Amino acid sequence: MFGLATQPDLLERAITQVDPGVGRALTRVLEAKAPTFADGLALATARGPELGALVLTADYLRRQVNGDVVTYIVNRNINFTNVCSVGCSFCAFSTPPEGSVHAEPGRGWNNTLAEVAAKARQAWALGATEVCIQGGINPEDDPYMYRDIIRAVKQAVPGMHLHAFSPLEILTGARKTRMTFRDYLQMLKDEGLGTIPGTAAEILVDAVRQQISPHKLTVDLWVEIVKTAHSLGIRSSSTMMYGHLEEPHHWVEHILLLRQIQQETGGFTEFVPLGFVHHNTRLYRSGKARPGPTLEEDLRAHAFGRVMLHGLVHHVQASWVKQGHKLALLCLQAGADDFGGTLMEESISRLAGAAFGEVTWPPEIRRLVRSIGRTPAVRNTTYSTVTIDDGPDDTPLAIDPELTLPML
Repeated sequence: MFGLATQPDLLERAITQVDPGVGRALTRVLEAKAPTFADGLALATARGPELGALVLTADYLRRQVNGDVVTYIVNRNINFTNVCSVGCSFCAFSTPPEGSVHAEPGRGWNNTLAEVAAKARQAWALGATEVCIQGGINPEDDPYMYRDIIRAVKQAVPGMHLHAFSPLEILTGARKTRMTFRDYLQMLKDEGLGTIPGTAAEILVDAVRQQISPHKLTVDLWVEIVKTAHSLGIRSSSTMMYGHLEEPHHWVEHILLLRQIQQETGGFTEFVPLGFVHHNTRLYRSGKARPGPTLEEDLRAHAFGRVMLHGLVHHVQASWVKQGHKLALLCLQAGADDFGGTLMEESISRLAGAAFGEVTWPPEIRRLVRSIGRTPAVRNTTYSTVTIDDGPDDTPLAIDPELTLPML
């Protein structure tokens, strides 16, 4: 299957033999025309041969933009507290604050500033260039807690890039300090904040958000905070959580909003589709959500992101921690070009029921990437530095026949 998307005649034949709506949508993107809502809906519902054509197109576009390089970053996650008052039904990581109705005594924990700094120092010693810092919304935290976390990390490891604090955390910090979003973000940037994760997005449709996270920030607030960050030179990732109770038209609304933001700001570094990990979540146990994405949904989400954001967002990331290595490799053949980070520790997906570990070290990433005929490369957070990683594999791995896309 490797290299099929490099054959224009195969791609053209696949597009001409599918449903006209899907064919038109793919042709428009290949002609550098902006996709319409109807185009997006046709692609978000693609199945069978239509999905095959979508995947081939996404892989072709990926190669046109990024060649055969698969990037990754050496980083560490630091989740500094699991105490959270928001109560999202899809989250199995957090616990309510002590004294609240659903509190579980003894389950909550908070890292001190010294502990956060020590984790960053350890990550630097292991080769990390980035720490990704997020946590629960703990009402007991000091109003300037996020600023103090940045100070602690920068004092411990001045060269570390801080990819920290979702738009929800920015909203919380700004409200606690009674600062505008602009002033609050500028303060964090002045202290050393590099970029922010574009999480807390889930699906950027308020009707869906009311069902899965009614106490979280609205779409308008999420957009305002992200745009403000971008205007200050603080770039962000963009994400979409799929495989729960959302419908295809919600994917389209979400992705078209991301397109609109990117056209205005140019601040998104990448698009990260995040499959819903359902096992231990209240949302799934309530019977409202399906049990996470199917294989077809995973492939569709990554290919959909690549095609719909083509020309605007150049990188699509596969999330090995949610999907596992084999599925992540399949997504790298469906439009993704980035393998994410080493992570070193991971709590959110693991506690929701993901069983794929907390760390993947560079030798293993090199081995996996080479197993599908691609070239591994180490990047920084914003993809402004990409260096081919010609280090050795721990153990050679022949191409696995299970890693070919089923519909092709």
